[in-house]
Amino acid sequence: MDQHTASLVNIFVLSDSAGETATKTAQASMAQYPNVEFCLYRRTFINENTILLKALKEAKDLNAIVLYTISDVRRLEICQTFCQESNLTAFDLLTPILNAIEDRSNIAPSHEPGALHHLNENYFKRIKAMEFAVKYDDGKNPKGFLEADVVLLGVSRTSKTPLSLFLANKNLKVANLPLLPNSQIPAEIFKVPKDKIVGLTNDPEVLNGIRKERMKSYGLDPDSAYSNIDKIKEELKYANDLYEKLGCVVINVASLSIEETAALIIQALDLEDRAYTTNVELK
Repeated sequence: MDQHTASLVNIFVLSDSAGETATKTAQASMAQYPNVEFCLYRRTFINENTILLKALKEAKDLNAIVLYTISDVRRLEICQTFCQESNLTAFDLLTPILNAIEDRSNIAPSHEPGALHHLNENYFKRIKAMEFAVKYDDGKNPKGFLEADVVLLGVSRTSKTPLSLFLANKNLKVANLPLLPNSQIPAEIFKVPKDKIVGLTNDPEVLNGIRKERMKSYGLDPDSAYSNIDKIKEELKYANDLYEKLGCVVINVASLSIEETAALIIQALDLEDRAYTTNVELK
């Protein structure tokens, strides 16, 4: 079939919790088909059999692909049976891995919906990390640089704040500092170990476009000193000179998503054993 004439593909996400796992799987799959038209239906926090059956009948009527994460044993059985009898293309995203773990550990799963998000020690660590990121965002208090797990440096529009919050959601305390030529660098920065600092940079042309769009969103002239390409190059050189002086990791975010940049930071600073929200000790 020609990629420009592909028919609509319906995908149903069913879950007795928030459905984040199935939703992200669906979105990751859909992204591989930019020329296909999709319709994504989410039916989450399903806590009654009748609600589940209603959602399944909707999926059947649309001949949808079904992705489900259902922990309740009875509703899981209903879903599996319905999909089989209705010849629905369906994917159980939890049961295979749960069965494999049970086989190896000889321990049955709890079958608790939303167990990943239950209040536990890691939840409170994550909240504290989020509060830390907000408190020490944009260089508000230099004290934060000495307490942080990660210190992000970068010129304006290199994703410092969204990265800080994304990493905070992985239990990491992050502080960030905007860089501008001729600005005074807090003395605390030079006391932070270099393996905790990440210098963010960007391509001048990409940054130019981002800043112009930002000015437009404010209803201002996009061709300003803020978006001037020569000024941007000056800022980036200033930042890169500082990074070289500090000896820190440098990441160019020009073609990276927040998730990709965060993954590179975690890997570069060797934070894999801390950047998760499970209650399992990682070794």
